[in-house]
Amino acid sequence: MATSREYRLKSRPAGMPSADNFELATVNLPEPGPGEVQVRNLWLSVDPYMRGRMNDEPSYLPPWQIGKVLDGGALGEVTVSNADGLRPGDLVNSFYGWREGFTAPAATVQKLDPKGLPPQTFLSAAGGTGLTAYAGLLEVARLKDGDVVFVSGAAGAVGSMACQIAKAKGHTVIGSAGGPEKVAFLKEIGVDHAVDYKAEPDLTAAVRRAAPDGIDVYFDNVGGDHLDAALAAARTGARFAICGMISAYNEAQPAAGPRNLRMMMGKAIEMKGFLVTHYLGLQPAFLADFIRWHAEGKLRWRETVVQGIERTPEAFLGLFRGDNTGKMLVKLN
Repeated sequence: MATSREYRLKSRPAGMPSADNFELATVNLPEPGPGEVQVRNLWLSVDPYMRGRMNDEPSYLPPWQIGKVLDGGALGEVTVSNADGLRPGDLVNSFYGWREGFTAPAATVQKLDPKGLPPQTFLSAAGGTGLTAYAGLLEVARLKDGDVVFVSGAAGAVGSMACQIAKAKGHTVIGSAGGPEKVAFLKEIGVDHAVDYKAEPDLTAAVRRAAPDGIDVYFDNVGGDHLDAALAAARTGARFAICGMISAYNEAQPAAGPRNLRMMMGKAIEMKGFLVTHYLGLQPAFLADFIRWHAEGKLRWRETVVQGIERTPEAFLGLFRGDNTGKMLVKLN
């Protein structure tokens, strides 16, 4: 590859981002030096956490810089290698997303063994997406026999995996999603009670109907009124794994806290936020369980695929409109 197109941050958004915040540029790719590889990207991942990187404020990942190329999860094919252990044609995972190709030290990419799965699965269900759900349920929420599990954003990438992992371990699962198509998907993957939050005038009442005796675990991808509903429906000693709060990511002003947070005290609720990077040591156990559950027919996943580097911002913005069922991916031409 002589050149690559890449996306850069053109401006910082106030509230919901738009395509105007991004710009597409063409750059020359240098030939790999000693210990380096050149990679042609095949798939790109866009994820809700990237919204926070558009703000100029400290977080667990540095903010994107104006005029600089963006980054994120990617899967590609080695085209040139000057590094031991990597050959042209090898598939690799990297964090060099939002671009068609790159030249980089071999130590910054990871050789992929697809294990009979579609390679892009390792950007979604079999990768960090699935590991996030696995860690949140098993380590953060500490699933126990007989737990009733409530998952918000249940038709999304992490949420749908959380539902299925909980079902694979024998739990009753309540999932919340928006619209009849997503609710149908939840039923397809075995969710016991699917709640269409867009059709419910009172989300708390809907969750209580689904779990008349209360919930033991809440896996939060949404925040806002979903967190309120989970607090109201929680049993004493419930454990909340706070994975994401997409309802608040584009607010120009900080949202008010949950209206009924005081229930944490009387119900002795444990609430813990987490990042998947804290639990990377679980990857071998997760992948072994994933392959076994998949072979047993206990796991399904969907991908919402957008075609072409030009549509990467469109795919990213679609996350906040709820355009995706399962993982949102960009497939490069």
